Amino acid sequence: MTVTVAMYDKSYAHIGARLDALGLDIDVLTFGGDGQFQVDGAAVPPAEINVDYLWLSSHLNADNAQNTAFELALACKSVGVVQTFNAGLDNPIYKKLSDKGVRICNSSAQAVAIAEYTMAHVLSLLHPIDTQRDQQARKEWKMTPFREIWRTNWLIIGYGPIGQALAKRAKAFDATTTVVRRSPATSELVDKAGTMADLNEFLPEADVVVVACPLNDKTRGFASTDFFASVKPGAILVNIARGRLIDDTAMIAALDDGRIAHAVLDVFHTEPLPEGDPLWSHPRVRLTPHTSFAGSGGRVRWDELFLDNVARFAKAEPILHEVDPNDIVSR
Repeated sequence: MTVTVAMYDKSYAHIGARLDALGLDIDVLTFGGDGQFQVDGAAVPPAEINVDYLWLSSHLNADNAQNTAFELALACKSVGVVQTFNAGLDNPIYKKLSDKGVRICNSSAQAVAIAEYTMAHVLSLLHPIDTQRDQQARKEWKMTPFREIWRTNWLIIGYGPIGQALAKRAKAFDATTTVVRRSPATSELVDKAGTMADLNEFLPEADVVVVACPLNDKTRGFASTDFFASVKPGAILVNIARGRLIDDTAMIAALDDGRIAHAVLDVFHTEPLPEGDPLWSHPRVRLTPHTSFAGSGGRVRWDELFLDNVARFAKAEPILHEVDPNDIVSR
């Protein structure tokens, strides 16, 4: 049976030759920034179109056309699968699509970049790089001791593609990895595993705590006063998931009293972060504007994931990264 695959016109211009080379039994439909499909050279509204597989690629981000694509997806006569550029699915559109019976696949393409971002910031906090630069400027010859990642304990909360990529890199430094996931299964990358119920047991042992879990009804605000009361004094906290997982008031209190040495934050309750937010100027906070995914290899991995998944779908094989509808909630 021929599969109808739909995508943004710039996405097809970018990947069409590679898609055609797969020799799949598919028909490709494209849509433009006006939210209309092009069929035989004519504009056709989405309400008249059935789509089996819709690819929401990163080209939409580049053109600020995400909302157009989301509205198109909702307006189509039917959509079977949506493969999106997002890792987290807390945008209300995904819940609306899921409630209509649309299957949704999220993205693993950001995992490498976000894992590298995390390692870079943790390393820069453990190593006195700024001090060394200052000493160089003063032509001062002086030892600068630093803490090694070796034998530090990393607690990774969430073990999807990002958590897995991070565990792989932490183990390469001979760190110990503890993971919070749905099932407490260990592996060559995981020394200890448990569920959210085990957090209070794991937190007092963790030198680095990385929040990498989805935002849903069970995780929203889980990092609150009790969480920070259990954190090992001097720990580094990294949040590369969603801002609403953390109670900012409780986190700032933990930073102020020194229980947390540093917080590396790439996500926030409100984005862009308001100019008056105290996180901007807190001496123990390092923040970035939701940019941890912006590595040089993301586009390549997005493309590879799409080509792999659409081929699986066209051949009636299991597709990758399909998200359980129960895990898709509005923020």
